[in-house]
Amino acid sequence: MLKTFSLGGIHPPENKFSAGKKIEVLPVPAQVAVPIAQHIGAPAIPVVAKGDVVKVGTLLAKSVGFVSTNIHSPVSGSLLKIDDVLDSSGYRKSTIIIKVEGDEWEESIDRSTQLKKEITASSEEIIKTIANAGIVGLGGATFPSHVKLSVPPGKTCDILIINAVECEPYLTADHQLMLEKGHEIMVGTQIFMKALKVDKAIIAIENNKQDAIKHLQSLSSAYPGISIEPLKVQYPQGGEKQLIDACIKRQIPSGKLPIEVGTVVQNVGTTVAVYEAVQKNKPLFERVVTVTGKSMTKPSNFLARIGTPISSLIEAAGGLPEDTGKIVGGGPMMGKALVNTDIPITKGSSGILIIKNEESKRKPVQNCIRCGKCITVCPMGLEPYLLMTVSDKAMYDIAEERRIMDCIECGSCSYTCPSSRPLLDYIRLGKGKVGQIMRSRTK
Repeated sequence: MLKTFSLGGIHPPENKFSAGKKIEVLPVPAQVAVPIAQHIGAPAIPVVAKGDVVKVGTLLAKSVGFVSTNIHSPVSGSLLKIDDVLDSSGYRKSTIIIKVEGDEWEESIDRSTQLKKEITASSEEIIKTIANAGIVGLGGATFPSHVKLSVPPGKTCDILIINAVECEPYLTADHQLMLEKGHEIMVGTQIFMKALKVDKAIIAIENNKQDAIKHLQSLSSAYPGISIEPLKVQYPQGGEKQLIDACIKRQIPSGKLPIEVGTVVQNVGTTVAVYEAVQKNKPLFERVVTVTGKSMTKPSNFLARIGTPISSLIEAAGGLPEDTGKIVGGGPMMGKALVNTDIPITKGSSGILIIKNEESKRKPVQNCIRCGKCITVCPMGLEPYLLMTVSDKAMYDIAEERRIMDCIECGSCSYTCPSSRPLLDYIRLGKGKVGQIMRSRTK
């Protein structure tokens, strides 16, 4: 029997229309907008100014503090300005605008396609290289990867888990990466293992990606310590706590991180980026993005430079359908609606979902009927109906007591609610307020 996590979960329609579509290299746009905050933690500080000429891979902004990452130029050209630009959150953020002039790369980047298997860097050198390259979690969370690899004193890691689940409906970027970059994933996994000083790694893949499972299984025999774990298809299995439960049956205590149970989780796309950083000296300035939707004429997986406007990707996928009702950054469960098509691709942009007008409208909100479905599907064992109520009534002490900060914002509760109640919307608001209260206590 296939493994899965032990609590809650749902199985929404998969709608993987872009599955099997080879990764296309998107043409470089005439201009890019590169936000200086593309990660969890402190925004980077610009080290360039208006008029500067940069190459592909040039450092644009330097990390500040431990939980932060560097930002590199995805293009070559001249810096037009540093301005506040709308990003996927709907807020204006400090952004570096570059006019593209040619495509000249930093000479230090190895642009060859030849696989480099031998890992010569030490554990400490690997972590430093990953930090310098600006690598973050590419599954959407954008947590700085070097921070995850820096095991705190008194903690130990005995197993690495590579998250290749891609449980969000519609998205296929990770799936296609596994088919096209299998060896790079294997070497990248070995790099993570060396950094963590562990001898065992699991690459976890949901069972709806049989071609990827078979491909990586065929490669794994040449890479000691790496096993491929097919999992039952169950959303939100890509959540760290759910994935750890599914793979090794360890339970992370409330408010704690995976290292508490001796493991570190890294996304499969991040694994490819780490291979390129450590073996090819390539910073993170491009990523694979799925562009899809039921009415799209050409659902696709694109390799796009950071800072490219999403309009360029939509156009390359056949253009915006006439029946478009909403454009979502990410997948339908955890993604967020975008305000326009000028918003740039960032390190956390896993997908662009075009939702039909008839499916984009919310149903009228009705009274809670106390059916308990939201409790049944919650993978964290929470009471979403109650958390919505106390958030709405500003009863933040109760919200904290009932573990609102443990919510992973998967949206399973809202999806299953027969009364169409916006449970996750209110829980997100409550989490924000409770988080502020908790941080104020430490000042």
